[in-house]
Amino acid sequence: MRDGDERLLGRAIELAARAGRGAAPNPRVGAVVVGAGGAIVGEGWHRRAGEAHAETQALAAAGEAARGATLYLSLEPCVHTGRTPPCARAIIAAQVRRVVVAMIDPDERVAGRGVEELRAAGIEVELAGPETERAAERLNEDYLLHRRRGRAFAALKVAATLDGRIADASGASQWITGAEARRRAKELRGLYGAVVVGAGTLLADDPGLLPPDGPAGAPPFLRCIVDGALRARPEARLFRVAAEAGIDSPIVIYCRPDADPARRAALEREGAEVVPLGAAGAPIPPAEILRDLARRGVLGAYVEGGGRTLGAFLAAGCADKFYWFSAPRLLGDAGGAAALDAGPRPLAAAFDWRVEVEERLGEDRLFVLYPRAQGAERV
Repeated sequence: MRDGDERLLGRAIELAARAGRGAAPNPRVGAVVVGAGGAIVGEGWHRRAGEAHAETQALAAAGEAARGATLYLSLEPCVHTGRTPPCARAIIAAQVRRVVVAMIDPDERVAGRGVEELRAAGIEVELAGPETERAAERLNEDYLLHRRRGRAFAALKVAATLDGRIADASGASQWITGAEARRRAKELRGLYGAVVVGAGTLLADDPGLLPPDGPAGAPPFLRCIVDGALRARPEARLFRVAAEAGIDSPIVIYCRPDADPARRAALEREGAEVVPLGAAGAPIPPAEILRDLARRGVLGAYVEGGGRTLGAFLAAGCADKFYWFSAPRLLGDAGGAAALDAGPRPLAAAFDWRVEVEERLGEDRLFVLYPRAQGAERV
């Protein structure tokens, strides 16, 4: 790596992040072309599937200045033909001299072949250092898990009191956190292709579950309910708000195979897609929900609760990230609803997480948490 390489890769990652969920099911990719004189002559990012990739946008912006230039990429270029031609060939045709890549694409159609093709054409290719590679991986963490494990990434969201309660004994939960934290929580929902809540949350809060304004042309945002016995009411606000707001946001309800057919028909008349999963009489496996979402092209799901749903994802090993909003309030009531209900376990077997980001939102705090590696020491 040379002076300035990490900074310019950081710019490519910054550009890639602009796509949000718009590029799904493709990865978020950014590209920067630096001419022979050292100035940036072209930039681009992949906005949505089926449109020009970051590399071709940046090369087109650079024009003739791309010849002999250095291209910085947040992700290895593709070598397969999909809805657009292979980017590796476009790079070769532009006569770029050098390419610096933040990370290898794990998609089995690429997986190092993009780098190999460039090198075979005589282009100098270098890979980023570990810190920049980690930043690139964080940007596409949902895409990476989708490709490696065949399921959607699960980001769990909690808004709780300091004593870990998300509602009081009567079920009241509005509002635990302040307005600033609630705005931030809705912004985060917009990063993902689906929101998931349990039937208890639907019945208690009657939420609309709409996304914030997303990028134009982004895939439809799915609103998903885990409702084994199909307790959802056809008159719920969920079934009206999207049409009233002019938003394309389909409803998917996951139930058990033995759920009442009449209830299923009533919900389908309201426009929901009802999907039986798992076994009769048994809880719906979170992994099956995430695999179904992956088949629909959803890279990441924002799991909002309640405590049983969040606990089920955690206990099943399907919690990849936590957004934990903590309010400086104490309910002091053991009868209140716990933030997580994953079943009893000893302290020695506690789920162990680490804080990667802490953000102050008025009087509240947002902790962004990732699972701690098994056996890792606490620091």
